[in-house]
Amino acid sequence: MTETDSYHARIESIVEQYRTDRDEFDPPADPPAPERAMDYCREGLGPAVMIYVDARASDWGVRFSEREFDLLHEAMNGYLSLYTACYGVETDLDATVRAAAELLLDTHNVEDVAAMLTGVPERGATVDG
Repeated sequence: MTETDSYHARIESIVEQYRTDRDEFDPPADPPAPERAMDYCREGLGPAVMIYVDARASDWGVRFSEREFDLLHEAMNGYLSLYTACYGVETDLDATVRAAAELLLDTHNVEDVAAMLTGVPERGATVDG
């Protein structure tokens, strides 16, 4: 397996997991549900963004195909939508993987990345979960 194949397999895996999570998602009865939102950050958003970070930081020769970028985009924005849904907010996001990766490298915190890309929860808002 080449390094490119390895990234492709990781992309396919995270997209498959996202689609399963999306299909099984039930909105919280009484939002916000910050613990659930954080789970989507840790288990979905973070791994999706790290595929890009790993490829750019570790393997300069790796080039993603348009399809691979589309799949990463789907998973990342999908997990961001699940994150916001845990706060009772419906979104239709179009953030780039690169923007998310830059935020992750700046903040070292995937929950901060989600909050900055989505505006959820609103800055200064208190969240009871």
